[in-house]
Amino acid sequence: MIKINYIELETRYPKIYFFNITDEIKARIAESGISNGTVTVQSLHTTCAIFFEEYVHDEDPNGTDYLQLDLNRCLRKIFPDEVAFNDNYYYPGPKHMNREGRPHFDFQGISLNGPAHLKSTMIGASQTFVIDQGVLQSGPFGSIWFVDFDTTRPRKRKCVLCINGE
Repeated sequence: MIKINYIELETRYPKIYFFNITDEIKARIAESGISNGTVTVQSLHTTCAIFFEEYVHDEDPNGTDYLQLDLNRCLRKIFPDEVAFNDNYYYPGPKHMNREGRPHFDFQGISLNGPAHLKSTMIGASQTFVIDQGVLQSGPFGSIWFVDFDTTRPRKRKCVLCINGE
């Protein structure tokens, strides 16, 4: 049996957003009636990623946990923020910007989200987990995170769950 579900999330400008979606996934598994199988969690957006990490109890004053701060710092070293159009990156080129008939410089935010695309490519768009006797196999401290690296504007985001088994 296969069950498809969606989780909807919302970001605000202008920060990287991390969402712990573990409890939502566990609830969807329980609702599915599937006892043994797998669940695949996939982002539907190219500036977002899904990853598996320990739940951390320490966070900064903005509510970002220490592992997320470290991840952001390390990824920023690999993919520095874009502060001016085509400062560090080729993306987006004029053909991409004109795809929908928009002049190249109509929306500067798009021209600054190249690093978000690269970060999500590096982390990955999906993760698959085992379900054993109705329980998500994530260990005692494991959490499943959805991250939106695009800081250019508020967004409504989705990830899809494919729960597969018997």
